[in-house]
Formats: sequence, C-alpha cells, structure tokens
Amino acid sequence: MWWEEVRRRERGELRPRRFEALARSRRAASLALSNRKEIATPHLGAVNSLQVDLTEGRYLLSGASDGSAAVFDLKDATEYEAGFIAKHRSILLVDRQHQHGHKFTVSKAIWYPVDTGLFVTASFDNYVKVWDTNSSQVVMDFKMPGKVYSAAMSPIATTHMLIATGSADVQVRLCDIASGAFTHTLSGHLDGIMSLEWSTSSEWILMSGGCDGAIRFWDIRRAGCFLVLDQLRSQLGRRPPIIDSTTDNVCLPSSFTFICFWVWLFLQNIFARRANTELLAIILATIPKLLGLQVGVDFSCKKRVQADIWYIFMS
Repeated sequence: MWWEEVRRRERGELRPRRFEALARSRRAASLALSNRKEIATPHLGAVNSLQVDLTEGRYLLSGASDGSAAVFDLKDATEYEAGFIAKHRSILLVDRQHQHGHKFTVSKAIWYPVDTGLFVTASFDNYVKVWDTNSSQVVMDFKMPGKVYSAAMSPIATTHMLIATGSADVQVRLCDIASGAFTHTLSGHLDGIMSLEWSTSSEWILMSGGCDGAIRFWDIRRAGCFLVLDQLRSQLGRRPPIIDSTTDNVCLPSSFTFICFWVWLFLQNIFARRANTELLAIILATIPKLLGLQVGVDFSCKKRVQADIWYIFMS
C-alpha cells in the first residue's frame, strides 16, 4: 500500500503536500510502545512535566505530583533486561527526603536552555528553585506569593537569564538568575496564571494564559501587555457597540432609509413633483418616534446616511 503511494508520487499523481500528509498519518497510526526501551520512573504520583534538554537532546527532566524531580539519560541505558530491553533509570532524583526538596507538587520542571548543568523546578509550595545537576543542590530559590503553576525560560535569550513564573497570584513575575532577585512584575490578568511561553523569534516577547480566559502578549521592555486574546468575551460573541454606550441614540440603518425612499415615492403620487421637503422631513422624523426610537447618527455612518437621504430628496 505504501509503495503504491510512493510510485504515485514518482509519477506525479500525488502532490508533495498530499504525499507528506499521508506519510505523517501512516507514521502516527503505527506508533506503539517500544519493546526495546523502558523508562523506570521513580515517581510515586502523576507526572506533571517533561522536557528533553535543548542542547544535546539526550537528558529527560521530569516533575511529579509527589514533589520529586528526576533526570534520565535517554542514550545510555543503566541496565538491560532479557538481553535486549534497555532500561533507563533516573541518574538524578530530588524528592521530599532531599534537604532542599519541594514539599508539595512539582508543577513544572525545565532545563536551563544553554546548559544541562542547571534546571529549574516550580512547585505548589510557593517556591521556584534552581538546581545544580552535578551536585544535586539548590543554587538559589525564589519565594512566590502563591502556588506556582508554570515557569518558562527563553530558548533564544542572549542578553538575559530570566525565569517567567505564573502563580495563583494574578501577576507574572520574572526572576533573574544572575542577580537572584525579581526584575519585572507584569500585571493584567484577573486570575491565576496557568501557562507561560516565550517567543521563538524574540527574546523579549512573553505569552501568558490565565484562569480568566485571557491570553496576553508582553514585551518585557515596556509596561503593560500589547495584545490580549480574550477567550471568554469571544465565546459570548460580544461586539463593540456602534456608538457610545452613554447615549440612547441608535445609528440610522440603511433599511430605514430604504423605507423612507418608498414613503417618498408614495408622497410623489400625492404631491407635485417638487413636493415640500419640510413636510417630508416632518413625516420622516415622526416615524421613528412612533416606533419609540430616538434616531441619532454617529460619525461612522453619518456620510452613508446623508448620501441615502440626498438620493431620496433628489429622486
């Protein structure tokens, strides 16, 4: 079956993108558990976070709900079972029994982007900790005002070493590894921050998602966010009003002027060709009052309505 698709591609019967989509779907359908590799996890609870290091693509970092974090070597197995099943056990483990281990759930575990010698963990015990991989010791920690749900570092940063943290507090805080202090506090969310992600094209752009349903884009060089994707408002289908909500006026719709056009034709049959426009204006002003409307024209549609009325008067 697959070779038939390859031959169809060779004959030009399949377009490149279609061929690529078929190849991806075939590979996804064939995914299965490996019979030759096994990760022996030391975690006693749910695994909340996984990340492979960005430098070598070899070491897997994990964080779990039992307060532990572990590192696995995905290249070299620690032992082989039955001669061919490679078992990968943790080469580093920090848990609650560790002197500086987290007391509650580890919500996020991330590598330092340019070196596997450091990794960062965030926990529900209100702490963000930076670990030395070689010594299994805490290099520094940051005390947060609430449970820490997320942490992120820019994979392309060259001028800063900032850890973006999101917690039960409504503010995004940036922790500087170089100075060991908070450098920025980004305010705007109305509820806890659950997700954080740095831009892959700019080291200054940060995105945050909160329990308030909003996704905010930040340029950490400037105050305030520059873009908001408000999920809750879009789901309700709300749209900005045509005019200021402080007024009771409504914009004169084109359908109303179309009705006025037919009224004008009716009046032409009654009055002379050059009928009294003042009388027509009085009639047109009376119609919306009978409908209980206070007709007003805002700036956005004023020219359009004037053009329609001018067309009616000149007909």
